[in-house]
Amino acid sequence: MQTTIEKKDVRKLSLNELKDFFTQRGEKSFRAQQVYEWLWKKSAKDFDQMTNLSISTRELLKEHFTINHIRVDNMQRSEDGTIKNAVKLYDDLIVESVLIPTKDRITACVSSQVGCSLDCKFCATARLKRMRNLSPDEIYDQVVAIKQQAELFFNRPLTNIVFMGMGEPLLNYGNVLEAINKITSPDGLNMASKRITLSTVGIAKMIKKMADDEVKFNLAVSLHDAINETRSAIMPINETNPLEELAEALIYWYKKTKRKVTYEYVVWKGINDTPEHVQALVKFCKHIPCKVNLIEYNPIDEGVFQQGSPEAVQLYQTTLERNGIVARIRKSRGKDIDAACGQLANKS
Repeated sequence: MQTTIEKKDVRKLSLNELKDFFTQRGEKSFRAQQVYEWLWKKSAKDFDQMTNLSISTRELLKEHFTINHIRVDNMQRSEDGTIKNAVKLYDDLIVESVLIPTKDRITACVSSQVGCSLDCKFCATARLKRMRNLSPDEIYDQVVAIKQQAELFFNRPLTNIVFMGMGEPLLNYGNVLEAINKITSPDGLNMASKRITLSTVGIAKMIKKMADDEVKFNLAVSLHDAINETRSAIMPINETNPLEELAEALIYWYKKTKRKVTYEYVVWKGINDTPEHVQALVKFCKHIPCKVNLIEYNPIDEGVFQQGSPEAVQLYQTTLERNGIVARIRKSRGKDIDAACGQLANKS
């Protein structure tokens, strides 16, 4: 009885490994460069798209490899133009990604893990167990899908990428960095690193590692409170990464990179909407040059988390600006399709 060999995803191979594959079979090594370009520059999903390869070469590739590209299983469009994709992976697991259009930019919000292990109390994704990390090509594919949607539906290019979808990027560090490398490489999508922002709950040792690795993209921290007791109650990660350690890591980041950090901050009624919390944030912001995005909250149920009053949000903005800290109030987009911050996987 003939046994079938499980084919390897061709995108797991480096350029040199592809060269070895071809030369070992008596083929010219430059075929590897052609295949690599089809995979990462032209985002080919099928070997038959590689039209500058002979049919026999394409059949050779099909015999040994597969391309485990993602598939947009369901696409929803919001009244404000936002698009949410339910993305099916090769093993039938689902993640979500979002295209966010504004007047001067189109942003791809991408996921880095299936589910999440961090249990932030206000986030829908946290209600899913973490099933696995996404591979570099699965992250890359989300960006490609949104890039194509930007061109198809808006006739505009993709301008920005934020790692603010499902999962904690710093708990999938190697794969996220490799994906960013493919996205920014001239051999890939050739996007500028300064157009990419990685958002983390604040894992101190990994923030230091990013600084040591001299990454070129931007850093955002999902902060939401600058008092340890309150932050630990809503974000359990704070128990092992308290604000003092986070501040130390961010000071290290700024010393090494000279790049401002953005703090993402939601004001909740009865949780962090008092002057005491405002003053604590002002004090935390004094550690390094930064800016604060005051984000509108998107309820995930009828629970304890409710948007703070406009007066409370305004108190934050006014106090921060009075202390020389840039603060912007960010209206959420895509709420009607559960595509806004904290809502991903709410109804999947």
